[in-house]
Amino acid sequence: METRSLLPAVWEVPKSFRERLGTSAGRQRTMFDERHLLLVLHAPPKPDDTLRRGRFIWRKPDGSWTSNDLGGGIGALGKHLAEYAEVIQQFDRLEEEAQTAADYFGVLEGLAPVLRAAAHLHQTLQEARRLVPEDRDLIIMRDQAYDLERTADLLYTNAKNALDFAIARRAEEESRSSRQMALSAHRLNILAAFFFPLATLSAIFGVNLLHGLEDSPPPLAFLILVGAGLAAGAILATFITRRPPDDPPAKPTAS
Repeated sequence: METRSLLPAVWEVPKSFRERLGTSAGRQRTMFDERHLLLVLHAPPKPDDTLRRGRFIWRKPDGSWTSNDLGGGIGALGKHLAEYAEVIQQFDRLEEEAQTAADYFGVLEGLAPVLRAAAHLHQTLQEARRLVPEDRDLIIMRDQAYDLERTADLLYTNAKNALDFAIARRAEEESRSSRQMALSAHRLNILAAFFFPLATLSAIFGVNLLHGLEDSPPPLAFLILVGAGLAAGAILATFITRRPPDDPPAKPTAS
């Protein structure tokens, strides 16, 4: 049973083209036979795509172009490149708006397949340029494909650097917070060790000093006690939560 070709049935292409295509487009590549050039390309991939959507652009021996879904003429290849440019521009806007590590990771996850596809697209057009050196339009399209690959690569690098910086900053903040908590716990232990013997002895021997406040009007003694307690608590809170000094930068060692 003859399998159905991915190429349009009306295309009068060499038989070898149809024989070399399976049930899917496969990798991006060029086919050249009897002065016919076939570009097997991929539409811009989406982050959740598991299969690449094939796109076929055929150059006839007379120099005319046609495609399976982008119309005819060299403009079909130009539209294909324009779709990649639009997708890369969308990720560029997302990268500019990203603020958290999750935002940057989303950009990288979506941009990675686009970058790979753009790189393979450039390689495919470079090979097509080698096979058909007399076609000046292929030079222009190849250069545009290189610009797309370069732009996507720079954008990916910028997003990855921003993600690394966000992760490093988060780790530094967590380290500083852990250090502050450990220092606060240490200070609390010091205060407990200092006052615990005094409080224990006072409880054992029932220390109850006469200070004269017993005969004061009821609200006055209570307010004095509350005020003194709040003042002492504020002093202790300031002492416990005080930030430690930053570590001095390491001095370079003499070689």
